[in-house]
Parts: sequence; C-alpha cells; structure tokens
Amino acid sequence: MEELQKLRAEIDQVDENLLLLLQKRFRLAKQIGEVKRREGRSSLDLTREREVLRRLLEKNRGQFPEDSLRAIFLEIIHTCRQAQEPLRVAYLGPEATFSHMAAIEFFGQSTEFLPVESVLDVFEEVESDRVRFGVVPVENSIEGTVSTTLDAFSQYRVKVCGEVYIPITHHLLNQTGQKEDIKKVLSHPHALAQCRRWLRKHLPSVTVEEVASTALAARWAAVDPSVAAIASPLAARTYHLQVVAKHIEDYKGNVTRFWIIGRQPPAPTGQDKTSLFFSVSDRPGALYEVLRAFAKRGINLTKIESRPAKSEPWRYLFFLDCEGHVEEPLLKECLDEVRKHCLHLEWLGSYPRG
Repeated sequence: MEELQKLRAEIDQVDENLLLLLQKRFRLAKQIGEVKRREGRSSLDLTREREVLRRLLEKNRGQFPEDSLRAIFLEIIHTCRQAQEPLRVAYLGPEATFSHMAAIEFFGQSTEFLPVESVLDVFEEVESDRVRFGVVPVENSIEGTVSTTLDAFSQYRVKVCGEVYIPITHHLLNQTGQKEDIKKVLSHPHALAQCRRWLRKHLPSVTVEEVASTALAARWAAVDPSVAAIASPLAARTYHLQVVAKHIEDYKGNVTRFWIIGRQPPAPTGQDKTSLFFSVSDRPGALYEVLRAFAKRGINLTKIESRPAKSEPWRYLFFLDCEGHVEEPLLKECLDEVRKHCLHLEWLGSYPRG
C-alpha cells in the first residue's frame, strides 16, 4: 500500500504539472491570436498544426500510444485555436451524422457546430459568411462521388480548404434492441445501398424508406418503437437507442471522404492536393493534351472522372485531383499549359492531403 500511495502521489503531481502547462499553452495561444489579428492573418494555420503533430510523434518514438497521442494533441490544438478566434462550422445535420463525425475529427469538440438540412445549405452558410467553414461529403469508397457536392461549386463562390476520411460503420438501431419490434427501416440512401444484402437476408419483409440523413432516421426511431434506423454508433449514444445488430454494411473497409469548404484556401504545407474542374473541345486528342501536361512533369493524378454539364446536353466536365499546391511553380506551370487546351478550367482549391 505504501508503494501504491507513493506512485499515486507522483501521478497527482504529474497531473498538476500538465494542468499548469495546458494553462500556459492556452495563454500563449491567446497572445498569438492577438498578433494574428493585428497582422490580419487567419487563426487556422494547417501548416503549423501539422508540423506540431509531426514533431511530437517523432519525439515520442512509440513510447506513448501514437493514436492516443495524436487524439490528445489534436484536441489541445483545436481548443487553443478557439482561444485565438472562435470557429463556427456548418455540416449536414442533424447531430450525429457522419458529417458531424467528420467535423469533430477535423475541428475538435470545442468548435461551435451548426447542423443544416442539406449539402447546399452548407455551401450557402459558408458563402454568406455566417460560418467560417463547412463540412460536406464528396466521395464514398463504395458508392462513388456525391454529385450534389461537386455540382454546388458552379453555384457558390467557395474553395476546398481541407479533407478528412471517416470509416463508415453502420449499426441497426431501435428503442428495444429487439429485431421482432421492427416494422420499418429508415436511413440515408447511401447507407441503405451499403446494407442492401444484409437487409434482404435478415429483414426481407420489412419496409425500407429513404430519409435525408442517418441521424434523422435515428431521431425517428427514438420516437417510434416500430421504426429502426441504420446509423452510426454516435447516433446510438446521442439518441439513446439500442443496437439490434452491429456492422451490417455489406462491404468492410467502407470510407467516406469529406471536404472542408471555406472562402480562403490555406497556404502550401508540402503535402497538398489540388482539385479542378475542366472541359475540353469535342475533338480527338483534346483530353490527352490535358493529361499529357501532368504526365510529362511527373505530377500524380489521384482521381479523374467525367460529369454531365448541366447547361448543355451531351457536354461533359472533368473533375480531377492531383498532388501538389497551386502556388508551387511546377503545378502553376502545368496549369498554364492545361489552360490552353481547355474551354473552361476552374480551380476548386488546394489543401493538405487527408
């Protein structure tokens, strides 16, 4: 008992030292915020935040569990950022959607979050400056591109400022945890598509209906005992639901990519990605000339796909992701050449790779 008490006393002293250091870090962050305000600089500095994490993980050398160390310091960084300038962030609500999870992952728990009813509402809030940033889904590893998000860039003057990848795990939730009580299953169309085989096998005679979000489905289940929702583990905790079945997605390894949208894209970090929209004339070799500009400079393309142009039938826009930042000389030179071969070229943003 004597040895145990001594060790506990040492832990208490370490905790007090940690508290004093956290308080000091918070004060310093406030002072930095004042300097940034005087100089007209943004409080969000992703380059600096990434460098802080990289340096700490390097110094740790595996002595403290890395995932936990990253989570602890991300929350410390996010909280100190709030001391510099409170952030307001819009996401596709209601609370406990995967968009909400992505927002927490990128900005931390201490941020003020605003749930809105649609992806277009997120764009509207950001463009009108009622929030600083928005979080929107752009791509799922199974279902593909979220077309509403890409199409919105033609209507709103915003840029991509960051990205975050969230593993998608679906649970079947209701009030009792009993499958026999389920008369109807609700969820977002993507979630239903990702669980189609499981539903067909285990609930073949139950009605399935689409709603605007997985969290909205959970809210329905919370007030109607005959309804079950396909939603996230966070939704189960938020709406006090029981788990009927876990991990009911048909394919494991399901991940959704979310974009952080804002009005002012970040400076280069050295590990960046650039997103573009472009169109070419209807002639042989037009697309080849665009792609050749990237290939001959060794710029890696991480995604390319065609999208129907809304304004003209049978004309297509191309959506492209490549490595690098638009301010880097090599990519800038490449885009100068690409512009010569395009009818239209739109830069959606350059941002740190997720």
